[in-house]
Amino acid sequence: MTNAVSSPARANSTRPRAAVILAAGQGTRMKSPTPKVLHRIGGRTLLDHAIDTAQALDCERIVVVVGAHSPQVGEHARKRLGEGATVLQDPPQGTGHAVLAAREALADFDGDVVVTFADCPLLSAPVIEPLFDLRAGSSRGGGADVAVLGFEAANPGAYGRLILAPGHVLLRIVEAKDADDTVKQVRHCNSGVLAADRALLFDLLANVGNDNANKEYYLTDVVGLAHDRSLSTRAAFAPEASVQGVNSQAELAAAEAVWQAARRSAFLVEGVTMPAPDTVHLSWDTRLAAGVTVEPFVVFGPGVSVATGAVIKAFSHLEGAAVGEGALIGPYARLRPGAEIGPDAHIGNFVEVKKVKVGAGAKANHLSYLGDGSVGPKANIGAGTIFCNYDGFDKFETHVGAGAFIGSNTALVAPVRVGDGAMTGSGSVITRDVADGALALGRGVQSDKPGWATRFRAMKAAKTARKDTK
Repeated sequence: MTNAVSSPARANSTRPRAAVILAAGQGTRMKSPTPKVLHRIGGRTLLDHAIDTAQALDCERIVVVVGAHSPQVGEHARKRLGEGATVLQDPPQGTGHAVLAAREALADFDGDVVVTFADCPLLSAPVIEPLFDLRAGSSRGGGADVAVLGFEAANPGAYGRLILAPGHVLLRIVEAKDADDTVKQVRHCNSGVLAADRALLFDLLANVGNDNANKEYYLTDVVGLAHDRSLSTRAAFAPEASVQGVNSQAELAAAEAVWQAARRSAFLVEGVTMPAPDTVHLSWDTRLAAGVTVEPFVVFGPGVSVATGAVIKAFSHLEGAAVGEGALIGPYARLRPGAEIGPDAHIGNFVEVKKVKVGAGAKANHLSYLGDGSVGPKANIGAGTIFCNYDGFDKFETHVGAGAFIGSNTALVAPVRVGDGAMTGSGSVITRDVADGALALGRGVQSDKPGWATRFRAMKAAKTARKDTK
C-alpha cells in the first residue's frame, strides 16, 4: 500500500506546495557501500518513502538535494521524478546551506515550501499536514509565517531544542551542541521539518550565518531570524516514532520494526487473519484483501496481491505474485515474479513458481519447479515435476492444458505443450507436444533380472566374512 494519495486535509489551503527533500548526507555511520537513503524500509528506499510523502501532500514541485559523494542518489531521484528534480550541495555546509541549493530550482515557484529529510522514512502526509494548517492561517492574520514540526523526546540527547512561548509560539531553535544546561532540560525537540512561503524561506536563509560549534549554516536559524522580524513562528507536534531518523544499521532495523508493526496492525483492522503477526514480513505495496489468512513466518517481497479467502501457509516467500480467491499457498512455497495463482489453486510445500499462470483449481502440491508458461484449470502437477525452461542461453515456455495430469518426476523440456486432459507417465522426460487426451511416456523400458539381487547380497556377505577372518 503506497502513501501516494491526496491528503484529506488539503482543502485547508489552496496555496501551491513544493517540497525540498534533503538527501545529501554521507551516511558514514551506516558503514555500507549503499548510500544511506537508498537503504530500504518495507522493500522501498528511504528516498522513495520521502518522495511518496511529498506526493501525498500534493506537492506539485519536488526538489531532492544530493551530494557529490553519492551520484546513485541523484540517479535514483531523477529516474523517478525526471531530469531537473535534483540539485547538488557541494561541499556540504549544513542544512541551511542544503536548502539554499534549491533556491534557483524553485525561483519561479509561488507558494509554500516544506523541507523534509530522506532519512526519516516514517514521516507521512498526515504527520506533516498540520504545518500547512498553521500556514493557512497566516493569510488571515492568525497563522504562522514559519511552521516547524516538533516532538517530545523521551531522551532529548543530541536533538535541537524548541524554545517556546505559550500557544506553541516558537521563539528559536537551539542545537544541542550550542545549548547550555538550562536549554538541555527542554524536552520539546526539533524534527527538522519546516514549512514557509518560498520567497520568505530563501530570504531568511540568505541571512543565516555559521557562528556556531560546527561552523555550519543551520536551517533552524531561520526561526530566530523570523522572530527578530516580528514574524509569526509556530510549532506543531507529532509522535516521536513518526519523525525518527535513520543514521545507522541499528536505527534502520528499529525503523523497519515500527513500520512493519504499523502495517500489520492496519491489515488486522482491515480483516486479515494473522495468528502470529510479529512473524510476518510485509512490503510497502503488499495488498491483502479482507478474509485472507497469513500463517506464521511468511515473507512478502514487493509486488504481491492476495485475494479474499486465500491462505498463505507458514514459511512461504512471495514476491511479484498475484494469488486468487481461495487459493492455498504453502507451507514452504516460493512464488517468484510473474506467478499468477488462480482461484482455489493449490501450490504446496517446496513448490517454486516463476512467471507461470496457474489456472483455477489447479494443483501442484509437492516438490516441483514451474518456470515460464501456464498450467490450465484443474490440472494436476505431480511431485517432482520440473519445467525445464532454460538451455543455458534462452528461456522457453511450457504449457499444461486444462485437466491435464502430470505424473510424478516428469521433466517437461520447453518449448512444449501438454494438451487438455492429457497425461504423462511418472518419470517421463517430455520433449514433444502431447495431444489433447493422450498419454505420453518418455522413459526406458523396465528390465527385470530374476535372482540378481539375491546373488548380489550373497556375494557381498561372503566378501565381508572373509575380511572378518583375516
